[in-house]
Amino acid sequence: MRTDKRKVALIGTGMVGMSYAYSMLNQNICNELVLIDINRKRAEGEAMDLNHGLAFSASNMKIYAGEYKDTSDADIAVICAGVAQKPGESRLNLLKRNAAVFKSIVDPITESGFNGIFLVATNPVDIMTRITYSLSGFNPRRVLGSGTALDTARLRYLLGESLSVDPRNVHAYVMGEHGDSEFVPWSQAMIATKPILSLCDEQGECGMEVICGDELKRIEEDVRGAAYQIIEAKSATYYGIGMALSRITRAILGDENSVLTVSAMLRGEYGQNDVYAGVPCIINKNGIFRVLPLDLNEEEKKRLGESCDTLRASFDELEKE
Repeated sequence: MRTDKRKVALIGTGMVGMSYAYSMLNQNICNELVLIDINRKRAEGEAMDLNHGLAFSASNMKIYAGEYKDTSDADIAVICAGVAQKPGESRLNLLKRNAAVFKSIVDPITESGFNGIFLVATNPVDIMTRITYSLSGFNPRRVLGSGTALDTARLRYLLGESLSVDPRNVHAYVMGEHGDSEFVPWSQAMIATKPILSLCDEQGECGMEVICGDELKRIEEDVRGAAYQIIEAKSATYYGIGMALSRITRAILGDENSVLTVSAMLRGEYGQNDVYAGVPCIINKNGIFRVLPLDLNEEEKKRLGESCDTLRASFDELEKE
């Protein structure tokens, strides 16, 4: 894949899509950004608004509204489009409607000759990424979702706040479904190279706060419920996921080999097959270079299995319809 041109096609110019675009502009992550939306006029307005801010940024990005044919030479197609859940609507019916929307998106992208990487943000992201893989026929390593990247960032922020440590020095992950069955494998959580669980039995060292099992449980619950709290307060979440998508994009275009918890197809890792779930992966110009297996304990393996079963059942139910 070429990375010299660094072209990204964004499908969906709602709040998530435009938070991503704004973050991309401010971080100068790509050279060319094409905005595609069923409402062409909105895409044109968003492109105009972003272009008017170019003079205040360090970027010289080319930003414009386009069509699916413009994805033919893109390095990454980022899908943020989808329909919102109606009051009283079942999750399965929402899935069915979003599956129809995705067919109208993925088919024309692949027909354009697109040969890049699909990055999916639309919820439920693990299942929508699986649908994108099925519709595109691409190698699963070139189809990934935002997964639990944002959940992991939330976890590190809350742990850093609790322990009075810079979140960038917190190494911990959220795994499984981006949803209610996600979990934290605490056996793999560290501050620098010190296991967080070892702090539970120690007194504060060098001013480090003491953390206990109840506090870890509260943090995990806060991570799982963060989106609900934000939605209750402001109706939607978009800044965090926009920045998470930007980070994943930068890892791909920069060929970084960075470890990020994206939604990836599991093909035997952790004993799971044919399911997309959030797991730590090495990300580079080819998409998912490889899934990075963690040394989970038996309880953690069980929780990951249960989360994968939930995702697999939802996808299978959708396939039967």
